[in-house]
Amino acid sequence: MKKVLATPSALKPGGVYSVAIEANGLVFLAGQVGVRPDTGQIAGPGIEDQTRQCLANLGAVLRDVGLTMGSVVKVTAFLVDFADFSRFNETYRESFPADPPVRTTVAVAGLASGLRIEIDAVAARA
Repeated sequence: MKKVLATPSALKPGGVYSVAIEANGLVFLAGQVGVRPDTGQIAGPGIEDQTRQCLANLGAVLRDVGLTMGSVVKVTAFLVDFADFSRFNETYRESFPADPPVRTTVAVAGLASGLRIEIDAVAARA
């Protein structure tokens, strides 16, 4: 049984999708980008600022549904430029300093104008 979860802190979807769905104790989070929900502006041109904002957005959605970054078991990161990988990886480590979740990182042809990264996640209820 799946349940769409309320996510008042999330960016409003720009398409036809739910921000968070729970099924069988797992919470699937839609991809978040480096846009500040309060202003609608991109956090900055660099991969570090956008990565931090993606992860902050994911953290806000997790809090909305009663979870934390420590609940995350799987992450997929989509990079526009794979040359950003090492700087992304170091910035990502700030949010997962120990026992990080499983992660897949892929290069994509592009995101909306100015965006360098999108990150989605799966979290588990204890």
